[in-house]
Amino acid sequence: MKVLRFYIMYRLPIIFVLILGGVLLQVYDDDIVTPILLYIAAGISLLLYFMMGTMRLVQEAVTEGDPELAMKYIKMIRFPRLLFKPIRSAYYMIQSNLFLATDDLNAAERNIRKSLSTKSKIVGDMEGTNLMQLAFIQLKKGEMKEARQNLIAAVKAGIPDKESLAACYLQLSSIEIQRKQNKVGKEYFRKAKALKPKTAEIVKQIQQMDKHIARLPG
Repeated sequence: MKVLRFYIMYRLPIIFVLILGGVLLQVYDDDIVTPILLYIAAGISLLLYFMMGTMRLVQEAVTEGDPELAMKYIKMIRFPRLLFKPIRSAYYMIQSNLFLATDDLNAAERNIRKSLSTKSKIVGDMEGTNLMQLAFIQLKKGEMKEARQNLIAAVKAGIPDKESLAACYLQLSSIEIQRKQNKVGKEYFRKAKALKPKTAEIVKQIQQMDKHIARLPG
C-alpha cells in the first residue's frame, strides 16, 4: 500500500525518470526492448495521472475520517475535467462534502451540481445521492421549496443506501408537516420507519418524531 501511495503521489517525477531512463538506454546501450517498455510504462502512468489523479488517496482519507488529508490530496488534482467520468463525479461529490463540513454552502452546492452534470452510465445510481445532498445543502440555506423538489427527485432517481433513504424520507416528512400536509408527512415517516435504519442519529430522530407525529391530525 505504501508503494502504491508513493506511486500515486509522485507520478509526474516517476514519468520523467521512466522517459529519461528510456532515452539513456537508447543512447548508451544496444537494448531496444527495455526503452520501449519504459516509454509504455510512462505513457500508462501519464494517462492514469490525468484520468485518475489522486482520487484513491482522497477516498481513503475520507473513509479514515481525515478531511484535512483528503483536502490535501484533492488539491493535487490539477485538471479535474480530464478525470474519467465516474472519477470526476466522485471528485466533485467529495469536494462538496468537504465544503459542507466547513459550512461553505455555496461551494458545496456548486460542486454537487458539477457532480450531477457529469453524466455517466457507470455512476447512474449516484444521481439520487447527489440530489439528496443538494437538497440538504438547500435546506441549510433556507431554500425549502427547492429542497423538497430535489428530495422527491432523489427518491425517484433511487438511493441505494437504506440509511440515506430513511434520512431522505424523514426530511420529507418534516417538510410536509411544516407545510401542514400531515397525511403526506405521516406517510413519509412510515416509510422511513419501515426501513429500520441502524444509524444512531436517524434512530434518535425517528424516536423523537414518533412521539410528535402521533398527536398530529390527519
